[in-house]
Amino acid sequence: MSAPVRWGILGPGSIAHKFAAGLQSAPDGQLIAVGSRDQLRADAFADQYGAPNRHASYEDLVADPDIDAIYVATPHPFHKDASILCLEAGKAVLCEKPFTINAAEAEAVVAVARTKGVFLMEAMWSRYLPVMAQVRQWLAEDAIGEPLVVSADFGFRANVNPEGRLFSPALGGGALLDIGIYVVSFAAMVLGAQPDRITAAAHLGETGVDEQTGVVLGYPGGGIATLSCAVRASTPHEARITGSKGTIALDPSWWKGEGATLKADGHEERVELVLEGNGYNYEAREVARCLAAGELESPVMPLDETVALMRILDEIRAQIGLKYPME
Repeated sequence: MSAPVRWGILGPGSIAHKFAAGLQSAPDGQLIAVGSRDQLRADAFADQYGAPNRHASYEDLVADPDIDAIYVATPHPFHKDASILCLEAGKAVLCEKPFTINAAEAEAVVAVARTKGVFLMEAMWSRYLPVMAQVRQWLAEDAIGEPLVVSADFGFRANVNPEGRLFSPALGGGALLDIGIYVVSFAAMVLGAQPDRITAAAHLGETGVDEQTGVVLGYPGGGIATLSCAVRASTPHEARITGSKGTIALDPSWWKGEGATLKADGHEERVELVLEGNGYNYEAREVARCLAAGELESPVMPLDETVALMRILDEIRAQIGLKYPME
């Protein structure tokens, strides 16, 4: 067995806590270092999760010789610069979703990774869960025939805080980039990331970001995806794939990967895969697998697909009239 990947976390925010907790259930990963702009925050986070190294700057974190890979956990407007900083230092990068603010930034990060020959992967954590692997296996086995219709929603009701990341334009706020990426990524996993038709509608709230967004993606082969996301409305959290021979229905809160049901040709198959840890360990384990195999990107979440997903989000934002001040 290869030595565990020695991890650093860049940005000790809320999502970083989930990843650090997940690492505790990943035998092939170990948290070694934390980097923050504030030494007290770095110390508190490191103390909570037992990380021996703590740094008061991102520059010091990426220069730490004791770490192999860095999880970029800052708000997404800062993903590009943080990821490039890590890649330039030769550190493998797992960058939280959404990968960047737009496709141009995503292309810039990927270009650095490929030029430097350093591993890079998007942390779309639900993509790596066992239930999603089972869904991909069913599709590969042609269990429901040709996938024709995908439907997925993800929405919750949050209180409006103009300064918070969900509603602040300066922090890339809005439903689409925060949770819409889940439904768009799910559709891409099934139908591909190259739709030839994109139609979107949204409500932009008082802060100027999208509070509810609906999207229809059309594909050259006839596939259709109907998707929705919201930060001011609680939706059923359902996802379904309808094919020419049957259906795959994921359990509610489908993005948590708790179960799925296949129905085809009078046959029903049910899977309930109990997660190890909190689920964030699976993306860390995929990084470890790739590094041990000498792979520079993951076949589960290829970099070209990550960029293509950002192009889809760019087109949706263009249609709904959402542009961020840093663009």
